[in-house]
Amino acid sequence: MNKPALLLINLGTPNSPSYLNVFKYLREFLMDGRVIDIPYMLRFVLVTLIICPFRSFSSSKIYKKLWNLSGGVSPLLKNTEELTIKLNQKQEKYNVYYAMRYQNPSIQQVLDRIEETNPSELVVLPLFPHYASATSGSVFKEVTKRLSKNWVIPSFKFISQYYDHPSFINAWVDTAKNFNLDAYDKVVFSYHGLPNSQVDKVYQDHQCNGKNCEHEINEENLYCYKAAVYQTSKLIAEKLSLKRDDYEVTFQSRLTNNWLEPFSDIVLSNYPKMGIKKVLIFSPAFTADCLETVIEIGDEYKELFNKAGGQTLDYVPSLNFSDAWVQAIIDITNE
Repeated sequence: MNKPALLLINLGTPNSPSYLNVFKYLREFLMDGRVIDIPYMLRFVLVTLIICPFRSFSSSKIYKKLWNLSGGVSPLLKNTEELTIKLNQKQEKYNVYYAMRYQNPSIQQVLDRIEETNPSELVVLPLFPHYASATSGSVFKEVTKRLSKNWVIPSFKFISQYYDHPSFINAWVDTAKNFNLDAYDKVVFSYHGLPNSQVDKVYQDHQCNGKNCEHEINEENLYCYKAAVYQTSKLIAEKLSLKRDDYEVTFQSRLTNNWLEPFSDIVLSNYPKMGIKKVLIFSPAFTADCLETVIEIGDEYKELFNKAGGQTLDYVPSLNFSDAWVQAIIDITNE
């Protein structure tokens, strides 16, 4: 019997840190209507004529720094590739592939390769543990758009989120074993932010406030990104024997102030004034180290924290291709 295929999909990365390749990446990413959810023509003008021409210069410098720190390659691409290799070695149920939502290897390229094997089933696992329309929703839209053009469409399974799966939580706990939590004044769980407007759209009344997302998962907030990240933090903290006062949930990488709060940079800037001078950061929204972990947290936030009077800011590496993460994916996809 033909093997089923498992397709891992990550966000994407420029092909190189050059201005042109960064421009192409940013344009493809930001022109996605699920990322910037405004009318097409307005989005086209904003992205193509304003954001990309100017932001690509500064972003190119940051990506060059990231490449240099990671041995001349994109860490997100390398880690996703290594994860795929390891999964093919550790299990026999699936032929495992990987693609990027933006740039290369593209979803179309990889689906063409999968089609050649005539799989009995296609399982798609976005490497985003918490559902958001701008990430997992965008992946679903792109995969189904591409698949719908084929004459043969195999049985199809899409895993939209797994933020509370025990094996996913255990993978983060395992990653933290190299850190002495007692050596820190505070643990921060920093997640990629989202516009408040996108979080609100999850609800029938278009209103996240009042849904108790900081404290529980319920029928209304089951697919709320905010509720999901608080639940992930709670589950990891419980496994690490952290009390609620020992940790804080924050959001990074905002583009405007109308995004989820509290903002990671503001929180870290204020900590030293409160006597909190040793901080350990987890970023469980990122399953592979990337610009947001290596540079934003590991470099920019560390500098910001130290300038404010902090002494130590460490971050727990992403899951990357650890044995515990490989096992978690096997467990998640086999359910």
